[in-house]
Amino acid sequence: MKALLSVYDKAGIVEFVQALHQMGIELISTGGTHRTLTQEARVPVQQVSELTSFPEILDGRVKTLHPLIHGGLLARRDLPQHMEELAKHGISTIDLVAVNLYPFVETVQKPQVTLEEALENIDIGGPTLLRAAAKNFPSVIVVVDPNDYSWIAERLASNGVSQKERQNLAYKAFHHVSCYDAAVAQYLSDKEEELPPTLGLAFDKVQDLRYGENPHQKGALYSLPGETGGVARAQQLHGRELSFNNLMDAHAAWEIVQEFSEPAVAVIKHTNPCGLACHPDLAEAYRRAYSGDPVSAFGGILGFNRTVTTETAREVGEIFYEVVIAPDYEHEALELLRKKRNLRLLAISHSEVQKTFPDLRPISGGLLVQTPDVVEEDPSSWKVTTSREPTEGELADLAFAWLAAKHIKSNAIVLAKERTQLGMGAGQPNRVTSVHLALKAAEDRAQGSVLASDAFFPFPDSIDMAAQGGVTAIVQPGGSIRDDEVIEAANRHNMAMVFTGIRHFKH
Repeated sequence: MKALLSVYDKAGIVEFVQALHQMGIELISTGGTHRTLTQEARVPVQQVSELTSFPEILDGRVKTLHPLIHGGLLARRDLPQHMEELAKHGISTIDLVAVNLYPFVETVQKPQVTLEEALENIDIGGPTLLRAAAKNFPSVIVVVDPNDYSWIAERLASNGVSQKERQNLAYKAFHHVSCYDAAVAQYLSDKEEELPPTLGLAFDKVQDLRYGENPHQKGALYSLPGETGGVARAQQLHGRELSFNNLMDAHAAWEIVQEFSEPAVAVIKHTNPCGLACHPDLAEAYRRAYSGDPVSAFGGILGFNRTVTTETAREVGEIFYEVVIAPDYEHEALELLRKKRNLRLLAISHSEVQKTFPDLRPISGGLLVQTPDVVEEDPSSWKVTTSREPTEGELADLAFAWLAAKHIKSNAIVLAKERTQLGMGAGQPNRVTSVHLALKAAEDRAQGSVLASDAFFPFPDSIDMAAQGGVTAIVQPGGSIRDDEVIEAANRHNMAMVFTGIRHFKH
């Protein structure tokens, strides 16, 4: 039995090779791996160039691309004519291949990486070896994951690797190569073509989840290869295992607080912010966010865009929350929150992918894909459509409410005052019902508030209802065939109204 080993990641390879040698398996290797095995494993290993009688050429670009290698991998042992051809050409079978690839993803993530560096880290021989071995998995064991070394060695020393296990290893190899190729294709793609003619998706499983949205559904968390930031790679500092719904809500919390340059706090229930506030003092921002809807806050998810302070943690600890997600925590704040046994604490680092990765929505038989809802908006450029212009304070609150509405399920209505969300209506089949729900949540606090609507008002009835509830200013995209009637209603109530020209539906 012969094994060919060519690995960039040397983790575990020495112990694996020593185990193979003790079983009498002949070993073949390439340059860097050969040096590691002879110097550290101290076992006899034949160079590929010795086997092929052909040197490595083109600075190592060509090493294993040779008939003596691939003939030994691809020959079917159950076909006499294949074995006769091997004998005719003096080719020996190769029965195990252990290969992992050049670190292309890690390379292209480095700042200022050059195209030349990227190209030199595109592995050619490695994927070819893996594909050949995986194609012939009934006869060849293919190993791409160092975590598989130990159990494969145990199987080889006892009853051998079963057909089912070989097939699973082949699956891992093909999947690994497909993800690798997808990363290369993505890097080389035309970045100006935001929606390409074909979409290759490759993700690495981070962990299995207890279940999906409901206990009868299976769930798992995946991340983009090489991605170190974002919710998928957040560090859990405390608490029980995260659930599917925890992660969905944590993502919603992080997305909305990232909209604001000043300290912001969001309270999330079912991916909608039931509480949201901005304030220079983080503890005060938390108090205001919580006051937005104290009833719904129970069992919610908290998002912060600043390091959680000790003062803030003391107040957070008084309420039952499922998850807190923040960039960091003061030491004492972390210790205080860790006293809540069931509270999950996540520390998250920023991810640029969040601004560029397409929004994916599965539908039966396919996938809807759109660019992310990221657009530069300047409130000073909004069009005032009413006789009265918004005051400086109203404009600040309108800008706050407008960003909040962007993250609430359509039809979205947000009431706000002093950069604090007072009430919201979400996911309703008509806009006037959302206005009613927002006013009901705000109650008396709606007096002197502003209102944001994620899309235009088709009728003036919502304006009349908002005015009766105490709203003084409105921000909306505009664009209805009845805009004139809506503006007339606002003027009648001495309300200020601005049009943004941008819609923020979130289905």
